Amino acid sequence: MVKKIAITGPESTGKSNLAKQLAEHFQTVYVPEFARDYINGLSRSYNQNDIIHIAENQLMNERKSMLNANRFLFCDTELIVTKVWSLHKYKNCHPWILEQIEKNPCDLYLLCDVDLPWEFDVQREHPHLRQFFFDWYKNELENYDFNYEIVSGEGEKRIQNAIHIINHFFGDRND
Repeated sequence: MVKKIAITGPESTGKSNLAKQLAEHFQTVYVPEFARDYINGLSRSYNQNDIIHIAENQLMNERKSMLNANRFLFCDTELIVTKVWSLHKYKNCHPWILEQIEKNPCDLYLLCDVDLPWEFDVQREHPHLRQFFFDWYKNELENYDFNYEIVSGEGEKRIQNAIHIINHFFGDRND
């Protein structure tokens, strides 16, 4: 059975790169962050109505990708990020998102530490709030009682730390 692993955490913590590298290492597929391409394609600023559309499509892409996954499916972000984003920006979260978080948990969440330098990107909004969001994501994972591990380290060290965590968590000690 394919295990779903979420790569989560604040902006500019290497989630996308980590998801790609892990998929390559484990010879499987990953689900890109739907919000990034969706927002890039808008001819306007995103708004609250876009949040549910983003969540629905992220989950749909996860389900489709599961069919092509080999042992693991890596998800570049997940619905807790969408929940926190919605709560922070709009002070509420659509009930469907809350329901789906509980209905579709990942087998493991890799929470990316804020130990990487922040890099500018037009979609990044909170360079000085990374620790705040890291703590919020950590609290959410703990409140849901989801399995998670913190991934830290720069460059190759980060990917090796993530590989070690995955192998250890899923019982393969040969990492």
